[in-house]
Amino acid sequence: MTIGLTYDLRDDYLARGYSLEETAEMDKPETIEGLERALAALGHRVVRIGSAEQLVCALAAGGRWDLVFNIAEGLFGRGREALVPALLDAYRIPYTFSDPLVMALTLDKALTKTVIRAAGLATAPSARLHDAAEAGSVDLPYPLFLKPVAEGTGKGISARSRVGSPVELREVAADLLARFGQDVLVETYLPGREFTVGLAGCGAGAEVLGLMEVHFTDPAAERAIYSYETKADYENRVRYRVPRDAAADAAAALALACWRALGCRDAGRIDVRCDAAGAPNFIEVNPLAGLNPVHSDLPILCRLNGIPFEALVARIVREAEGRVEEKKNAQR
Repeated sequence: MTIGLTYDLRDDYLARGYSLEETAEMDKPETIEGLERALAALGHRVVRIGSAEQLVCALAAGGRWDLVFNIAEGLFGRGREALVPALLDAYRIPYTFSDPLVMALTLDKALTKTVIRAAGLATAPSARLHDAAEAGSVDLPYPLFLKPVAEGTGKGISARSRVGSPVELREVAADLLARFGQDVLVETYLPGREFTVGLAGCGAGAEVLGLMEVHFTDPAAERAIYSYETKADYENRVRYRVPRDAAADAAAALALACWRALGCRDAGRIDVRCDAAGAPNFIEVNPLAGLNPVHSDLPILCRLNGIPFEALVARIVREAEGRVEEKKNAQR
């Protein structure tokens, strides 16, 4: 099978003047190379396509592929992760991971939580701020936790994200609004354990691949934040462990229910954090999880749970191929 590979190469954007933080979700060359090796080992012919802009040019020139393995994040707008899937839908070219609707919805953390609540699933109480002046109307118990509403890779999250007073709330909200030019999500702070849950499949066929729990290497930093800086320096700041207890089982069950409620597919991860009573709460979902073979959370999680990177890639491709076969069978 000929598989096209869509991605955003970080070096390309850095060369155009974008900052390290702005390009945090973009891919490094070793990520593309790792995917190429895994797909080739599975017997596929891989064609590098590149970004959404390069995909547009390739499509206009008549380029076609049996399947597109899409990891392109995009850089602009709230629908940036939906752009490549939407283009491929227009040309009826099958691709990996979730469709444009799911990609657009889940990039907006506040809207995602609305769907999760409507499904009767647990997530922390929250508010959405369009302006710092709205901070005074937030009616949630302190401490609170603030983050940009539509960013990933921990962007905008730091030790300042946890606020304990109305003054701090207004100050941090104003800073995030100015820096990221988007709404701010305000949530009740959850002080319990934090899990990352890997998932694969779709609907009734979805399943949990495994879990990992975040532990800070400095015991005094157990209340530290799993921030952009922490993720960038994870080898020194945190240790990932595979939890095997009732709390982990509850987190896995919640994540699977959320995955199904949102309509995610193929593979991804969901972050879950426990409240003061130990009950798991949905934090956020990543239906387009990073796939650096060494450093990305989903491959790390899989590796810790005995799933090699090539097996993860094979599962993703198999899920996408299954949709193609289902469509063919329905048309017969």
